[in-house]
Amino acid sequence: MAKRKQKKTQIRTEFRKNYDQTTRKKDFRGQADETDDSTPDAQSERVSGKRSASKKRTITGVARENEAAGFAVELRDVDANCLSGRVMKVHGLSSTVRTADGREFECSTRGLLKSLATDLQNVVVTGDVVVIRPADDRQAVILLVEPRHGVICRTSRKRQQVLVANVDQVIIVASAAEPGLKPNLIDRYLVSVESTNLRPIICINKVDLVDPGELQSVVAVWGQMGYQVVLSSVTCHWNIDRLRDLLTGRNSVVSGQSGVGKSSLLNAIEPGLGLKVSPVSDESEKGRHTTTFSHLIPLSGGGYIVDTPGIRQFQLWDVIPAEVAGFFRDIRPYVSDCQFPDCTHTHEQNCAVKEAVAMFKLDVRRYESYCQIRSEE
Repeated sequence: MAKRKQKKTQIRTEFRKNYDQTTRKKDFRGQADETDDSTPDAQSERVSGKRSASKKRTITGVARENEAAGFAVELRDVDANCLSGRVMKVHGLSSTVRTADGREFECSTRGLLKSLATDLQNVVVTGDVVVIRPADDRQAVILLVEPRHGVICRTSRKRQQVLVANVDQVIIVASAAEPGLKPNLIDRYLVSVESTNLRPIICINKVDLVDPGELQSVVAVWGQMGYQVVLSSVTCHWNIDRLRDLLTGRNSVVSGQSGVGKSSLLNAIEPGLGLKVSPVSDESEKGRHTTTFSHLIPLSGGGYIVDTPGIRQFQLWDVIPAEVAGFFRDIRPYVSDCQFPDCTHTHEQNCAVKEAVAMFKLDVRRYESYCQIRSEE
């Protein structure tokens, strides 16, 4: 059966870079040129771009039905020499892409892609499926990014920072001590994951440093909501085999704050990996940023795992305050019973959520976590 050709269209799209207004000329003394641009002579001699008008260009491409990657069109300059591959890591302006035949290329990104006006902080991220045009056996150029699914992102400098793309599940790693457990940070991850179709797994590492009984109260709350919680220790090799089974055959990402032992866990799960690890600071009990960029790692048992840099904060992206309650599994059932349809569950009378907290049907810590996340969003 002949493959139907996609019809290319001309699309007017916006760009965000390299099209700013021209700067004023200066003379040899560094003084601004005071020439009046309104005079006929000045207008006839001035050579410049169209300034604000040049922020838009007409490009030829095939319209996407799925715009998950944030781009309006596929930039189809693809020919027989182009290859499809997976982004293994992004380091600065360079990306490492592995093709289906196992070859790896160091890739730059096409300037047109970097200039597209999107909300993304980075156009190409680890885990992306891309189309590249090789320049030689080692160098290539990324021409386009395929539509994404399974995205973990946060807000960074008022823009969307995609941490990883095209994964099936998220391993939210925290530590019982050194640094101490931060349940609110885990709740933030859970809210982000609830807004996607990803599978969350909570992994509390370094449990050998505390009495496991101290963790039961907080672990039980997550467990009762249906979240899978794994208590692990690299030192004592607790539940390492269980984590390996959960990762095998899946595309996963491990994420959490610095110092919780993400790289140490991966070294234990995949022997011979040799990821760099560092001890926690004795003074601040905070982790050091040993992993500086996300790295996609093939697993010997099948599947991929992405090791990500540690984070200090996780500000949600594209979640408005009114939506936060709906992403809390334990709060969601009570929302429809409130007297007011726009109830914030913080100060209103006849609030079913507050009544559930008072009657110990809802965990107080989880409710306080909800209030904090809602106020910050």
